[in-house]
Amino acid sequence: MISGATNIFKIPELKRRILITFLFLAIYRVGVHIPTPGINGDALASFFKQMSGTLFGLIDMFSGGAFERLSVFALGIMPYISASIILQLLTVVIPYLERLQKEGEMGRKKIVQYTRYGTVVLSMIQGFGIAIGLENMRGTAGEAIVLIPGWSFRIMTVITLTAGTAFIMWLGEQITERGIGNGISLIIFAGIVARMPNAIAQTYELFSVGQMSIITVLVLILLMVFVVAVIIFFETGQRRLPVQYAKRIVGRRVYGGQSTHLPLKLNTSGVIPPIFASSILMFPLTIANFMPKAWLEEHPWVQSILNSLGPGALLYNLLYVGFIIFFCYFYTAVTFNPNDVAENMKKFGGYIPGLRPGQKTAEYIDKVLTRITLGGALYVSAVCVLPTILYRRFNVPFYFGGTSLLIVVGVALDTVQQIEAHMLTRHYEGLMKKGRLKGRRG
Repeated sequence: MISGATNIFKIPELKRRILITFLFLAIYRVGVHIPTPGINGDALASFFKQMSGTLFGLIDMFSGGAFERLSVFALGIMPYISASIILQLLTVVIPYLERLQKEGEMGRKKIVQYTRYGTVVLSMIQGFGIAIGLENMRGTAGEAIVLIPGWSFRIMTVITLTAGTAFIMWLGEQITERGIGNGISLIIFAGIVARMPNAIAQTYELFSVGQMSIITVLVLILLMVFVVAVIIFFETGQRRLPVQYAKRIVGRRVYGGQSTHLPLKLNTSGVIPPIFASSILMFPLTIANFMPKAWLEEHPWVQSILNSLGPGALLYNLLYVGFIIFFCYFYTAVTFNPNDVAENMKKFGGYIPGLRPGQKTAEYIDKVLTRITLGGALYVSAVCVLPTILYRRFNVPFYFGGTSLLIVVGVALDTVQQIEAHMLTRHYEGLMKKGRLKGRRG
């Protein structure tokens, strides 16, 4: 592993790509600390302490702490992710977008262009909503968060936040093109990892004052290692369907006849299901924070419902698991079409042994995919619910939520895979001596 890592610096192009990646990520982290004008920082910080466990916390996670500070990067990369997901879902219902998706490189560039436009539009809408909301918010002592409210502040906030998101989007594309790994994923990764020192400091503080024993700390570390190992196992896991290609004689040459496989990932949908599930469940709590406290006291049944929907509650966990399973199946059905796969195999003379090409093959692929998606959904649910149980039941400051942990490990695997591919193509030994790292995409 160590000797393999030293080979990185022997490849000039790879070394340049890694340095460029670190440079762009450093620029992003600097921007996180540049505040938006017209904001009372102390009042904003006290307000966000009240909003823990709401949708704001999820947005702040993806922005790397920028949303809590309301920096120029406060919206983070979430508008881009939302625009990408919306456009991906629209390809199913809009024939024009479906045709673009099948047109190859030119179609892909067109879809990327539409995604950029959608990102700007969503950023403007979200920026305006945040500006309006901040004008009506107060700190714990009743102090105003916005120093000088009005249309000048709203327009300035919309322009600042939209420009910040557009710049992050550009940084992500530059990392993908000139650096190593997926730029957008690495930006989210950097934001999550950057908050790790605070988690370590908090854990040490609790240990030093006697609220956590050494046994608890060791168990926490071992559990973290175990969960990461489980994530790596499932994220690299595949169900390989055998595929045989028939021989074709063209002139004096023989084409085909080889045996290969169709890899089906255990977790085809990635981190999208827990993100959607968290957003839906956190929405009632987010709305409740804007309701008058007097009204909530007059209606105790509303407060009891909100308490049961809080992170860690039994009803919350059950609904969370249910939504994750639903979105795993839904997103897999949107992104993976067994009929298209079977049709492409048929065109090139491929078939699964024992099955007729075409509809029978599609039905078999769909049957297998349905079974492994259930396993993947249960695995994602377990990873996402575990931190919540630890936090609520055992009073453990478990920093990484399930979604965060999935993103961190998944992005790390993708990046290591790309580094290894660069090294192997240049006849250098990979990072792993005993066999290659299995790709997450198959």
